[in-house]
Amino acid sequence: MSNSLELATLGVRAGQLRSDFHEHSEALFLTSSFVFDSARQAAARFTGGEEGFVYSRFTNPTVSMLQDRLAAMEGAEACVATASGMSAILALSMALLKAGDHVVCSRAVFGTTVQLYSGILARFGVETTFVSPTDVGEWERALRPATKLFFLETPSNPLTEVSDIAAIAAVAHRAGALLVVDNCFCTPALQRPLALGADLVVHSATKYLDGQGRVLGGAIVGPRKLVMEGIFGFLRTAGPSLSPFNAWVILKGLETLQLRMLAQSANALELARWLEAHPRVARVHYPGLPSHPQHDLASRQQRSGGAVVSFEVEGGRAAAWKVIDSTRLISITANLGDTKTTITHPASTTHGRLSAEARAAAGISEGLLRVSVGLEAVSDLRSDLERGLSQI
Repeated sequence: MSNSLELATLGVRAGQLRSDFHEHSEALFLTSSFVFDSARQAAARFTGGEEGFVYSRFTNPTVSMLQDRLAAMEGAEACVATASGMSAILALSMALLKAGDHVVCSRAVFGTTVQLYSGILARFGVETTFVSPTDVGEWERALRPATKLFFLETPSNPLTEVSDIAAIAAVAHRAGALLVVDNCFCTPALQRPLALGADLVVHSATKYLDGQGRVLGGAIVGPRKLVMEGIFGFLRTAGPSLSPFNAWVILKGLETLQLRMLAQSANALELARWLEAHPRVARVHYPGLPSHPQHDLASRQQRSGGAVVSFEVEGGRAAAWKVIDSTRLISITANLGDTKTTITHPASTTHGRLSAEARAAAGISEGLLRVSVGLEAVSDLRSDLERGLSQI
């Protein structure tokens, strides 16, 4: 499909693969295997001599449609879908790294990503240095001869810090390293990291790509050589596969991605402005506010501030939990990217497995709350938060 089409059109039309029945809505292929015309064809399919579907661990029509659509929306040549966002990060790491390699990673990433690099991959001889997401000089100073990969998440989780993708990409490429950007918070509706110099984009499709909190999924998007010659081989062998059903749900979610992201971002900005003016709120973290340290960068790099707002209250964990426990409308859950607004306390949930020192280094205080803003009326969200804020 033509790359000249707008994102909204790609979200609805890209990646269509019709069967002989000529269905209009994308079909769900619930099958583990595929039948061949002959033994010769089976052999050709297994060796890659003939294109076609073989086994749903690594080839399935529904999954392929999702991969093609997401690649088109990110402006990429190829995409590999995985069982979850974390399995996507694991797959690219296992495919591209080996013992003795070095990774430079933003310290402001999802807590489980920190655990993967500092714990699991370290056991296999991959060393990671964690640096500031916003200080490009730290990325350069962290370089070693063995550095192979830069990994960042922008905006960051949960403080919405915005990294300069183009500047960090330049540092990585001068050193011969790859830059991977987790685009979970923005999605291609708000930000396209590949156009800014990133080599690979990773997604937790569980979040905004699905958009309604229904299924798990992940994806890695980038050049065909990196994705298909490296990462796809790991997927085929190790099997962190996306199920066809989950692929179908996310595929349908992509149809409304731009509409949802723009509407939820508008709600988030309105809520962030209200929180910033609230006497019980000490600080608001939201790239769409002029008070955000990287507001100008976000304005250039992103289409909007996104749909995640984090804010701090005085009184530590007790005060933060009081706000959470006083809600009646907002869902108390650590997931994000849903049309239903959610709230969580990062220090005791998403980043709870990190040490207190690691949380402090990442700026995650005991009084920090993260709100993933959905599609409800903002007036109702304000009333729900005010119930707890008024008690602090």
